Amino acid sequence: MNPIDALFQRLRSQGRKAFIPFLTAGDPDLAVTARLARALAERGGDLLEIGFPYSDPIADGPVIQASYTRVLEHGVHVEDIFAAASKFAVPNKPLAAMVSYSLIHRRGAEVFLERATAAGFSGAIVPDLPLEESEPLSRLAAQRDFKLIHLVTPATPRERARAIAQRSTGFLYCVSVTGITGERDRLPPELLEQLGWLRGQTDLPLCVGFGISKPEHVRMLREVADGVIVGSAFVRHLEKAASQPLDSVMAAIGELAQSLAEALNPPGG
Repeated sequence: MNPIDALFQRLRSQGRKAFIPFLTAGDPDLAVTARLARALAERGGDLLEIGFPYSDPIADGPVIQASYTRVLEHGVHVEDIFAAASKFAVPNKPLAAMVSYSLIHRRGAEVFLERATAAGFSGAIVPDLPLEESEPLSRLAAQRDFKLIHLVTPATPRERARAIAQRSTGFLYCVSVTGITGERDRLPPELLEQLGWLRGQTDLPLCVGFGISKPEHVRMLREVADGVIVGSAFVRHLEKAASQPLDSVMAAIGELAQSLAEALNPPGG
């Protein structure tokens, strides 16, 4: 069984939800990414989303865009990330790539999937791959039991959202707000309605990302979502790594992760 499927099966049997932290691979360097991956797993992370830096990100806000720029300026490439990925791995904590289709297409889909699988990735989120063009990659991924996770946004028409849910595997990435990634003060109540509707369309786990940065966001979602994805709130701390001691930056990330994980799965709850 694919590790992502096994994870959600196990969490559902335990009545728990998935806490999914995002890290940009190589920010500030790949060794730190590996340390953070292990730290986040220890602080409640269930699945780790690894961002592959790209010069023209599609949906990422300024915080993650800046992290991609920092990494690219240091000369980190896709093959470097694959080579380092074994150090990101933690038992029973699957890895999913957040990657532009341009990076997949440049290498060839089969080559990319083979390299990703060999490196320990169990799936990928490809935000710039339209549903209408996704069938070839979906077929190749299915042959390898590699999950291809699609996104639904608040602006997605319902018929299209249903079709996307049918094509997605592993889980359905539910974008909480219209726009780009980034921290926000509150989440829209319309999101709850959308999640309720999606629940009736698919058996896939529903995981919510974009704009989630506070325990109150997580508490709002824990009864209606199967997981939450948090990225910019962690990456913002890494901006400080150039001017502050790395241990203090990592400690702040760990404390934030634990507060979010406990809001999602309250101790003794």
